[in-house]
Order: sequence, then C-alpha cells, then structure tokens
Amino acid sequence: MAKNKDRITKRKLQTAYLTTVVSITLVLFLIGVMGLLILNSNKLSVYVKENIGFSVIIKDNAKEADIIKLRKQLDATSYVKSTRFISKDEAADDLKKEIGEDFTEFIGYNPLLSSIDVKLYADYTNIDSLAVIESDLSKYNTLIKDVFYQKNLISIVNKNVKRISLVLFLFSTLLFFISWVLINNTIRLSVYSKRFLIKTMQLVGATRGFIRTPFLNSGTIAGIIGGVIANLMLLTIVNFSEKEFSGAISFADFNILIILFSGIIIFGILITRISAYFAVNKYLKIKGTDLYYK
Repeated sequence: MAKNKDRITKRKLQTAYLTTVVSITLVLFLIGVMGLLILNSNKLSVYVKENIGFSVIIKDNAKEADIIKLRKQLDATSYVKSTRFISKDEAADDLKKEIGEDFTEFIGYNPLLSSIDVKLYADYTNIDSLAVIESDLSKYNTLIKDVFYQKNLISIVNKNVKRISLVLFLFSTLLFFISWVLINNTIRLSVYSKRFLIKTMQLVGATRGFIRTPFLNSGTIAGIIGGVIANLMLLTIVNFSEKEFSGAISFADFNILIILFSGIIIFGILITRISAYFAVNKYLKIKGTDLYYK
C-alpha cells in the first residue's frame, strides 16, 4: 500500500515537473522567435529596401553601345547594387503575362521602350537620394527618356520600417513581461505543491539555504532543458526559412544564432532560479497554520 502511494506521489511529481518544463519551453520559444525577428530586423529592412529601385527608360533611337556604357557607369556608382537591362521585346512579354493577352496584335506594334531596372543599396532608398540620383542622370538626356520610380511606395516603406521596428520593440517588451509572469507562476505552483515539505524540513532544523538549494537546482535544470528544446525548435524554423527563402534572405547568421541561443538558456536559468528563490522564501516565512490558505 505504501509502495503504491509512493509511486503515485512520484508520478505526480514527475508530471508536475514535466508540465513546468513544457511551459518554460513554450515561453522561451516565443521569446526566441521574437528575438530572432528583432536581431534580424535590420537585415529584413535592408532586404525590403534593396528590392525597391527605379527604372531608366531608354529612348527608342538609342544605340546599343551607348546603353551598355550607361549601364556600366551605373554599376560603377556607390549607390547602385545591381542593374538589369530589359529590352522592348522582354517588356512586351512581361506585360502579356500580366494582362493575359497579346496587346501588340491589337494595336499592331510594340509601343514599349527598353529600360534599365536599377536596384539601390538600402541607404539610398529614400526620396532625397533618389532626387539627387535623378538629377545626376539628367545629363544623359540624349539617351534617357525618363526616370521612373514610385515616390509614394518609397515613402510608405521607409515610414513603415520605422513603425515596425517600434512595434517589435514594444511587443518584445510586453512579451518579456508576460513570459516572466507565466514562468514565475509555473515555478510558484511547483513550489506550492511542496509547501508542507518545506515547512517540515524547517521544523526539523534545516537551514533556509539547505531548503532552497534543491528548488534552485531543479529550476536551473528546468530552465536549461526548456532553453535547449526551445533552441532546437528555433533551429528547425531557421532551417525551414533557409529552404523557403533561399537566395532571398538568410536568418542563419552564426553570430546572431549563438547570441540568441545563449541568451535563451541564460534567461531560462535566471528566471527559474529567481522565481524559485522568492517562491520558497514565501513558504519559509509564513506560519504552518497558514499553509492551508496560501
């Protein structure tokens, strides 16, 4: 009979500990996802900005040699990341795909002009820089018909990038606070289930430090296990994103991942130890008769 009770008690303790670890893991995982976004926010911003550029519309009578020379000059500038020449025929093919029909048959000719699609570095993707670049290109007025870019889109992107950064910061602060509360409550519940054991040990003469040590160690182990599992889940997400966004944007930055994974484990250890410390102290201070109510 006594053995059965011991088994049931042991099973309950294991279930409670497993629940604690799972709760800590999920919270640390959410923090990790947010941390991954924050640490890569600059990279995301650069990726978005560098996919916005402008088109240099070439005059119909322009010579091929002059177009090649202009493109080389653009590539040599400090603000241009890449250029792509789009011929009249390529522009017509792209438009046919978009509208789903051959418009050249309807009007009898191809009215589109050749162009050079220019992608800028992120630092130059703003209205002021584009205005200066447009002014510089005006000296090629015998070759260039027009410089086209979407001013509204560029303004919106720059404003939204700043807003998103602020939202991420505020959301991460809120998530940090919520995660602290959730993990703290989880540890407190775990300690609460052993409040009578704590008081019994205290009554037989055990020091506060001696009583606290097993709870602190248990919390540390739970924090490490939760952190490691959360890191493995994050690593899975990073590997998935590498396959899905291959060649576009990469989250697999070794230095960033080391900082993030280390931070998650350290945070898991700190929060569990601190929570366990204060939770145990609470039951060390209260009277035995109050254990039934607190």
